Amino acid sequence: MELQTKLQLKQQAHNLIDYNSKIVLFGSCFSEHIAAKLDYYKFQYLSNPFGILFHPLAIERLVLDAINKRQFTEADVFLLNEQWHCFDAHSQFSNPSKEELIKSLNAQIEKTYNHLKSASHIIITLGTAWAYRFIEKDQFVANCHKVPQKQFLKELLSVSVITESLEAIVSQVRSINPKVNFIVTVSPVRHLKDGFVENTQSKSHLITAIHNVVDERQRNYYFPSYEIMLDELRDYRFYKEDMLHPNRLAIDYIWQYFKKVWISDEAISTLEDVEFIQKGLQHRPFNSKSNAHLAFLEQLENRKSLIKSRFSHIVF
Repeated sequence: MELQTKLQLKQQAHNLIDYNSKIVLFGSCFSEHIAAKLDYYKFQYLSNPFGILFHPLAIERLVLDAINKRQFTEADVFLLNEQWHCFDAHSQFSNPSKEELIKSLNAQIEKTYNHLKSASHIIITLGTAWAYRFIEKDQFVANCHKVPQKQFLKELLSVSVITESLEAIVSQVRSINPKVNFIVTVSPVRHLKDGFVENTQSKSHLITAIHNVVDERQRNYYFPSYEIMLDELRDYRFYKEDMLHPNRLAIDYIWQYFKKVWISDEAISTLEDVEFIQKGLQHRPFNSKSNAHLAFLEQLENRKSLIKSRFSHIVF
């Protein structure tokens, strides 16, 4: 008896991720979960250099600013509640010092440019099609930073606007990195603060726009995180207590699919060695001086040395 409807996903035929790949991730909080997996398994990556970005226009702005090597100035930041903020970046960058905030933003711009230029894969996770336009400057923001809501207009981005934004991201990155692969997905997080119907409408705009851009011949791919969550994990036991965010089990489940589709067979072998070492490093023995434990530590060091000899970037 089958109690689930399962997605039929198979490994990509070309352009797989391995331990020589350089990955850049942009997008919603779900991209942070994927980045955490890449970090645990010691892949080379850069995740959300301006923090979590929920809608495509915010990601587009960061990419364009990085490629154009924009320099942030005092005109790009503002003071609120004794902290300096930037509408283009997440509140994790907010700082009591204006100078430190500007310095941090410009450092992230440089880092983003360097990673985009050398990236083999860019993973974009779109969270919502709802965006906030700052009335005073008539521009969309990445983060409102608790500025009073009356200073913004809330708008649902159209399919055409999202499509154009994604096309701009792809075009601009390929102007400095022609061979990069794009993997776009939709966050399975439910944005119910917008409303049940509004969340569905938002996700449908994102999905439709993404499929206007997806073309495997052009190295533009879609990964169905949203569909795995909604069609295969159709149960609230796979959500956190807020009933909005996937829990650890769901994230692990979606990661297994991502591995199956995008990680090369050779990299899987290395990944398993890395996992053995990571678990070994967390092991707490009953007797740290026993012969069995000392032999285990020697085995661990041998595996670490072997991996390090093959991939110098891996550090435990």
